[in-house]
Amino acid sequence: MSHLFDHHGAENTGYSQPQGLPTKGQATVPKGLIRKNQARWPRLSEPEMVRHYTWLSKRNFGIDTGFYPLGSCTMKHNPRVNEVIAQLPGIADIHPHLPEHHLQGLLSIYYEMQHMLEICAGMDQVTLQPVAGAQGEFTAVRCIQEYFRLRGEDQRTKVIVPDSAHGTNPASAAMAGFEIVEIPSREDGRIDLDALAAVADETTAAMMITNPNTLGLFEADISAASAIVHAAGGQMYYDGANFNAILGITSPGLMGFDAVHFNLHKTFSQPHGGGGPGSGPIGVKAHLAPFLPGPLAARRTPTAEERSQAVDEHWYHWLEPEHSIGKVQQWHGNAGAVIRCWAYYRRYGNGLTTMSEHAVLNANYLRHAIHREAKRIGVDHLFIDGAETDIAKHEFTLSMQPAKDALGISAMDVAKGLLDRGYMAPTVYFPLVVPECMMIEPTETESKDTLDTFAKHFVEVLTVDPEVLHQAPITTPVRRVDEVYAARNLCLRHPFDDA
Repeated sequence: MSHLFDHHGAENTGYSQPQGLPTKGQATVPKGLIRKNQARWPRLSEPEMVRHYTWLSKRNFGIDTGFYPLGSCTMKHNPRVNEVIAQLPGIADIHPHLPEHHLQGLLSIYYEMQHMLEICAGMDQVTLQPVAGAQGEFTAVRCIQEYFRLRGEDQRTKVIVPDSAHGTNPASAAMAGFEIVEIPSREDGRIDLDALAAVADETTAAMMITNPNTLGLFEADISAASAIVHAAGGQMYYDGANFNAILGITSPGLMGFDAVHFNLHKTFSQPHGGGGPGSGPIGVKAHLAPFLPGPLAARRTPTAEERSQAVDEHWYHWLEPEHSIGKVQQWHGNAGAVIRCWAYYRRYGNGLTTMSEHAVLNANYLRHAIHREAKRIGVDHLFIDGAETDIAKHEFTLSMQPAKDALGISAMDVAKGLLDRGYMAPTVYFPLVVPECMMIEPTETESKDTLDTFAKHFVEVLTVDPEVLHQAPITTPVRRVDEVYAARNLCLRHPFDDA
């Protein structure tokens, strides 16, 4: 094992700090804040530093090192041309406090990105400010909340979510002060309209749902669900985590939604993982637009007189919505992510529809390849009831309960066994409505060869002796960890005494 603090080079090397004590008139450090011992700064040469970070990078798994079928995360390849564009000096070297006439290029990109997302989602206005999907959820919920407050409908204190919803949905609504009403799904994993109609009333502020849902199944009754919520006076919120399945084919606007968040770090290939960086813009219908966080990128058309006089007029500017909930992020959001995603859509244009079609094709091909290989070794019924004949969208769920009953191995065992074969483990135990659940999303950027090989290795894991598989992974830098202990006992810094 190697880490920075193993290196103890010559004194006073590897860092630089002012020498000597403060002179008269300078502020002094309070005695209570002065260290008793010299700080344990690592002392490294440049080669040692490079070797450390190269070693560290080899211990991480990423989309650039192997197949990353993490369900509901859309871990797709990021075209490198996006990185080149995001690093151009006229983009990377500008400061957000520059005056508008120095930001015309960036403002034009922001404006175009807003407009493109409005078209994709069937919305009337988009803000690029939120920097995470969950932050986008919270922002949209707050806009809905202020919309009702301005209308004097303070009794709308409840948000409806299906039991298959992403956990961030109820969390975001609860952070805004709403009461959460959970409704059960039908046996096939889809929304129960009767259960929805039973709870939608004058206290309903919104319903939060994604389509396709978290089982990867399209909610064919979504328009009926929207009608129920709207009849009760509520708003419909679309979780955009699964937007990769419908881009260019349908839109939340057509389904009856009033607000939506986008995951630019999913659908539009901005790299993500390890906690960031992300971008979670939101789009809304016109009645919610006055409440968006500002500023928004806006475009002004020069007058005829200005055109005739060849006035150097700046067309793009920042605009503050009338009843804005205020900023939810410093500056103007994650500009680097916006630029990469703008480059992605500008390059592919109408090909974004093909992107979704291939994502759906890959998901259905892989789910049936796994099922076919599993039946060959006697493991059947990996799909929940009624789902085998369904067409999955961008992702699909498997129930490993038959494998657990027949072979004594769990979904967690299979996930850990896949790590030993060079794959990132799929999502496990989510959604909770599927017993021993595994959720897999191959994305559109993986080849047929990759999917075939993964299916074979997936089934190979099922043939491993259960006692051996219970110990997996055995080839990774860290063996099987206690996730519960790790979650409850966070270690966020290097474990040494820095007093």
